[in-house]
Amino acid sequence: MLSARTSAALTAQAENLLGALDGRPGYDAASVGRALAARSRFEHRLVCWGTDREALREQLTGWLDGRASAPSASGVTSGGRTAFLFSGQGAQRLGMGRELYRTFPVYADAFDEVCAHVDLELRRPLREVVFAAEGSEDAGLLDRTEYTQPALFAVEVALFRLFASWGVTPDYLIGHSVGELAAAHLAGVFTLPDACRLVAARGRLMGAAARQWCDGRAGRRRGGGAPAARRAGGPDRGGRGQRSAGDGGVRRHVRSRTRVRILLRTGPED
Repeated sequence: MLSARTSAALTAQAENLLGALDGRPGYDAASVGRALAARSRFEHRLVCWGTDREALREQLTGWLDGRASAPSASGVTSGGRTAFLFSGQGAQRLGMGRELYRTFPVYADAFDEVCAHVDLELRRPLREVVFAAEGSEDAGLLDRTEYTQPALFAVEVALFRLFASWGVTPDYLIGHSVGELAAAHLAGVFTLPDACRLVAARGRLMGAAARQWCDGRAGRRRGGGAPAARRAGGPDRGGRGQRSAGDGGVRRHVRSRTRVRILLRTGPED
């Protein structure tokens, strides 16, 4: 990304970068991108995307000639702030982040750090589940809640660290479901070990509650059983079909001065 205070200055920067690419064959697109990401940002901006020098050179040449094409873009910023939104369960896919893991050491280090903590809570190593071969036994685990949620948490934390290494930092962090815990950790609410224990415990409880609900529905069809919900932490508010996870639940994994209440609803109360 190039930026300048005026459109003329932006054009001059694009010409200078193109000249540098032509005059110094040793430059590669990744190195150029990292260097530019660390520079100050001004109102007039040009973004070019390329996996190698030739692709980057083609994007710059096209923009200077007035024939810019995707994925390049240019314009003038109009203010505003940046927010990162972390998604919840359902966004997972087998092999997610594999190419990022192979390409960017920052991403790989952050992902491995999360796995090192989460693996203490899981029966199978998380990295092997996320990067499992399609159709394998490990691949099937990714859609089980106790693995899905730690996997998404690991990917989201690693993505945040990767963007931060490029100088892209948010003003706001928001999340849905397990993404809320990723946002809370990255905002400094939880340390990484605490966050990993909480995410793993949450996944186990929600996975068990979902199976319990399915068993209850099957039981009702046979003439017995009922859906149930499980709750960790906090006083009972009188919800029907709820029971506390007790001292062995989530509460012992959270700092004593932090109150976290998790309510897992597994079905209608009819």
